[in-house]
Amino acid sequence: VPSMRTPAEMIVGLVLCPCGLLLTLTGTLAPSWRQVSLVPDQPMDVVWEQGIWDICRERQSTHDRLCGQADGLGYFEQVPVRVAQGLMPSSLVVTLVGLVVAALGVRCWQPEPRHLVAGVAGLMLLLSGLMSLVPSSWYTQELWALPAPPGSTLTVGYSLVLSYLGSCLEILGGLALALSFHHCCKE
Repeated sequence: VPSMRTPAEMIVGLVLCPCGLLLTLTGTLAPSWRQVSLVPDQPMDVVWEQGIWDICRERQSTHDRLCGQADGLGYFEQVPVRVAQGLMPSSLVVTLVGLVVAALGVRCWQPEPRHLVAGVAGLMLLLSGLMSLVPSSWYTQELWALPAPPGSTLTVGYSLVLSYLGSCLEILGGLALALSFHHCCKE
């Protein structure tokens, strides 16, 4: 008699991975991987937010924000930024495909889950988490080496933190779904 309960590892994977997808998507699109403040020859309250696609200038006192700033220092030509431009969207695509495969493996409309399919989805989601963790880690390592105006203050932006968190959730969710292979071995 088949059990009508969905295995816990599948539930954990299907909760963590979409949350990771949302965080990674936000981290990929939002222009704040690094904040540059106290820029010489600029007002004290001006902050430059650099992402992997855009540079924004915000005046903190009035909250005036202008994106699409010119890249005069060659920021977008740096290898960690170029790698992030390639791997972050690729990670999002692999995550979406992994979630579709996971939905086919988990019992939504069937009496029994397909453990092998769910396990493969877990490996795909684990890979997607690693694909977004690599550029986030590399960017963090090179944060202070990337070009910035001399004498300015550099800090980590919220997009980089969201990318890290999303990557970790996808890795954990992928590992949870990959535990479905255990059921294949028992059979």
